Amino acid sequence: MKTFTTATLLAAAGVFGLSGCATTSNITPQYVPPSTYQNYDCQALNQEYVRVNRYVDAARNEQSTLSTSGVGVGVSAGRWGISPNISFGVGKSNDTKARDAKLSRLYGERDAIVQTARIQRCSFANGVKIYGE
Repeated sequence: MKTFTTATLLAAAGVFGLSGCATTSNITPQYVPPSTYQNYDCQALNQEYVRVNRYVDAARNEQSTLSTSGVGVGVSAGRWGISPNISFGVGKSNDTKARDAKLSRLYGERDAIVQTARIQRCSFANGVKIYGE
């Protein structure tokens, strides 16, 4: 029977922990009708495009908040005898639903601005891709 060392167990836990964090999300833009921006001229569309992009960058950089998952009280036995222990479950929240919803809306607004700018033949929209292109 093999015995596992503490280092082996920590290495295995680290590999499983890192593989769980390696996912990326693909956020689909929320539909915003281009007619929302039909009364904007090219200059106003460009300013709105820049403004929405600033919001997108800020939303992408939002950090997850700390969350608590409980407090544990117990007794442990080890090399030094029996001792009480208290553990606090505090960590980063992986709940990004609000941020993803915000990004989805912003992506939709940005696509609508670009579509309207294309209709009006605004130069800043040349070469700008929208979702699905």
